[in-house]
Amino acid sequence: MADYIEGKRPIIEALRTDVPIEKVLMADNVRRDGMIDDIVRKAKRAGTPVIKVSRAELDEKSERGSHQGVIAVASPYAYVGVGDLIRAASEYAEAHDGRALLVVLDHITDAGNLGAIVRSANAVGASGVVIPNKRSARIEASTYKSSAGAISHVPVAQVSNVVQTLERLKKEGFWVCSATEYAHDTVWKTNLKGKIVLVMGNESEGVSKLVQQHSDLLAKLPMEGQVASLNVAQAATACMYEWLRQNS
Repeated sequence: MADYIEGKRPIIEALRTDVPIEKVLMADNVRRDGMIDDIVRKAKRAGTPVIKVSRAELDEKSERGSHQGVIAVASPYAYVGVGDLIRAASEYAEAHDGRALLVVLDHITDAGNLGAIVRSANAVGASGVVIPNKRSARIEASTYKSSAGAISHVPVAQVSNVVQTLERLKKEGFWVCSATEYAHDTVWKTNLKGKIVLVMGNESEGVSKLVQQHSDLLAKLPMEGQVASLNVAQAATACMYEWLRQNS
């Protein structure tokens, strides 16, 4: 399913951050201004066709009614299979003293958080990210921005069952560590050496009890201030860097 990006500024940003755009639909009566000229210029540079259509057609496609005479059609993200992530992690482990990291997101719903986590995953050398195919954020145009383009370099798999996926990864030699405030040990005291699957939970509910039950390890971040928790993307970054530190 194509992802529509509406409005001048969002389209300029999408073209600037290399969101894969199939085409730009522009109203045949749109008023030319600096931003429209910028869209045309950036689209031409990217080899993206700009197609003139009626404003009525844009109105029909618009989900928010704020297209400003222009809509970009982004290509659907090409998800990979879990097997692809396993192969990538195995190759990484062979070249990096047996260490590898996969990140599983247990029904995170905010696309901005997803993008930020992917950005950190790329920074630490993670081999991929796993997300559920229902009740979860998906890769969309905004993810490219929040990941600072890292989504183009980190493979993402969609799965129908997180628990079954964790069991498969355990059979492939991974240890599953879920980040949860209910853990007894902090992440600093948890052995994250080797091939690790880091599970991060939903923004409100955290990692589900069922997923915790299918984890080998539970870990939490120490909290010494007045705030009880971190944003999931911040917490994921801290945990990923602890994995990197222990394996360096």
